[in-house]
Amino acid sequence: MSGSGCGGPSSVVFDDSLTAYDFGPAHPMAPVRVDLTMRLAQALGVLTPGESGGGATPAHRSGLRLVDAPFASLDRIATVHDPSLIETIERLGREGGTDLAHGLGSDDNPVFRDMHLAAAHVVGASLEAARQVWSGESVHSANITGGLHHGMPDRSSGFCIYNDIAVAIRWLLDQGAERVAYVDVDVHHGDGVEKIFWDDPRVLTISLHETGQMLFPGTGFPTDLGGPDALGSAVNVALPPGTADAGWLRAFHAVVPPLLREWKPDILVTQHGCDSHIEDPLAHLMLTVDGQRASYLALHDLAHELCGGRWVVTGGGGYALVDVVPRAWSHLLAIVGGAPLDPQLETPGDWREHIRTLLGRVAPFRLTDGRTPAYRDWSEGYDPDSWLDRSIHATRTEAFPLHGLDPYP
Repeated sequence: MSGSGCGGPSSVVFDDSLTAYDFGPAHPMAPVRVDLTMRLAQALGVLTPGESGGGATPAHRSGLRLVDAPFASLDRIATVHDPSLIETIERLGREGGTDLAHGLGSDDNPVFRDMHLAAAHVVGASLEAARQVWSGESVHSANITGGLHHGMPDRSSGFCIYNDIAVAIRWLLDQGAERVAYVDVDVHHGDGVEKIFWDDPRVLTISLHETGQMLFPGTGFPTDLGGPDALGSAVNVALPPGTADAGWLRAFHAVVPPLLREWKPDILVTQHGCDSHIEDPLAHLMLTVDGQRASYLALHDLAHELCGGRWVVTGGGGYALVDVVPRAWSHLLAIVGGAPLDPQLETPGDWREHIRTLLGRVAPFRLTDGRTPAYRDWSEGYDPDSWLDRSIHATRTEAFPLHGLDPYP
């Protein structure tokens, strides 16, 4: 897998004010993770010349343009979300208060001032990424502040006020996309996107996540396959806790490439929550940055193989704010830009010093966790005594026949 040769310009949609999506200092989804990611990506030369900021001389140059993030309109947000939810978010963002029926004012989704504007900005950034790709202005485009995949039509959920991914996919459908593939590698099930397109045969949603037996939101099992008009359009791989690089990549390659190749998407939309990492405080998978990077390369190459490179990329979860998120997403942005970073690169000294000064923390010294990801291909055999293999087998058995595929190796 090369991860290079995008075949055209690529972009990241970002401006500093996107960090206004901020639930407060005690909340795990701190916006500093986005700031540290962009600082690291800039210092490493992941943005095009003239957009890399100050500091150390970049070690690397990709073709990633920086694009301003607009705000999504009320009408566009309402293509996915109920007017009552939008009105409640606007009102509570002005007046404060709680509305648990709409998922607001909980520990997960505390109310903050102007939260509608902050969330509409994130939605607008994902819409712009989708527009960049669909118009051909960018072959790939990313919004790392996006990926708010738990948002439901009628309520906010799981740190997600609005569902920027679903609004962007709806926009793509409105523009004429006939087959959208969505792949979610966050440690949590992509329940909101799945729910919104549950009965839409134009959208294939694939989610690889820690099993809902152990983790929020408690959904996403192999038997969850989509609505009566779109059976097979939802695919779920429920992974056992403790799954590491080799097992995760085994599951990914056993399920995602064959389904995408059969689906033949017009465009690929992906969510890259990096909370599957062993250091993440909110979940129980054991991936490394190196394993996560391997998944990004695989999705990049599938976009080129299947849909002319058209690839819309979002962030997502990730709560190891210093040690994981900036490195994982800098790798992601570099791959979006067509020039993957060498995992052996040292992190720039100015970046590490910024973290020491700001947070009193020691930052990672290299972009790698020191692993070389490898996995055993599904064609080499199935072990019924392995929880992981039983999980993969269950997904293939349920979903593959609905796509005309043989579930067996």
